[in-house]
Amino acid sequence: MQLLNIGYGNMISAGRIIAIVSPDAAPVKRLVQAARDRGMLIDASCGRKTKSVIVTDSDHVILSALQTETLSHRAENTDTIEEVGTVGF
Repeated sequence: MQLLNIGYGNMISAGRIIAIVSPDAAPVKRLVQAARDRGMLIDASCGRKTKSVIVTDSDHVILSALQTETLSHRAENTDTIEEVGTVGF
């Protein structure tokens, strides 16, 4: 299992991520509110401004203070490490 650092010491399973999106659009704001109402929202922004919203395959919605591009690069690096690990290096 590969963990992805989403900022301020918070980690999530990289294999469970479906999408990393910007929180500015109205549909994403509705998604966050719906997750909050269902009790499926995890606020990992540590009181800072939310810059990205992560959607997982378990219908959890996670808020992060890191930009979507930063998380995307970290996820790409995690995938590369995972692929190298399966080859046997």
